[in-house]
Amino acid sequence: MLLRNGITWSEFAEVGKEVFVEVAREDYGIQRRPTNTARVALMTGLSRHEVTRVKKVLTGARSRGDAPPNRISQILTAWHTDDTFLGADGAPLVLPASGDGASVATLLKRYAGNMPHGAVLKELEQLELVEQTPGGLRVKARQYIRSAADPDLVRQAGVALHDHGTTIEHNLHGKRTEPPRFERMATQLALPTRHVRAFREFLETEGNAFLEKIDTWLTARAARARTRGRVVRTGVGVYLIHDEKRGSRA
Repeated sequence: MLLRNGITWSEFAEVGKEVFVEVAREDYGIQRRPTNTARVALMTGLSRHEVTRVKKVLTGARSRGDAPPNRISQILTAWHTDDTFLGADGAPLVLPASGDGASVATLLKRYAGNMPHGAVLKELEQLELVEQTPGGLRVKARQYIRSAADPDLVRQAGVALHDHGTTIEHNLHGKRTEPPRFERMATQLALPTRHVRAFREFLETEGNAFLEKIDTWLTARAARARTRGRVVRTGVGVYLIHDEKRGSRA
């Protein structure tokens, strides 16, 4: 999901650092105080200097900073701004494959870093950012919009992953003070593919009926207790499992 939506390793690693530091500070403090920098460093494996930097980002005292530019974005920007690759009218040139001056080879040598040029060109073409013409390669876009995913769907996916993850973490916690949370699975390793569609239809019907029953139960009790004491977000999630890679082969 991250790769499909254009999230680079450096961006993922930065967010990962923030989460590690945030959880270490908030969940492992003594006498309800935030964990100190030295202990956070020991727990997370980050240096004290890095923990201090991340803490400032979390508190808003320091900006996260711009992510390192994506190689594809660098190439597109250079094609539109570097005089070597611009015509007399300031428009990006159609570039021949090779040559010492304005060429694809020169562009990639300057801006593709150590990435294999063939792989970069293939990716540019697959993303429909460039096209082959009789005169050479023509650029079609100045910017690389890395994801067209609906933000609401991405947030919803994040909530689903969070909810399932916290249930698993709770059940794995050896020192939990509450009973295990309900988590069950029904899987079949060798279902013939001809039955997949029927199972999906069965799940749509039975799964929706089950969730509607749950929703009715929760809504009735929430309505009666809306003004009394503490409240908690609770519920259940149902999802389809479809894993061709780990299925048994008959």
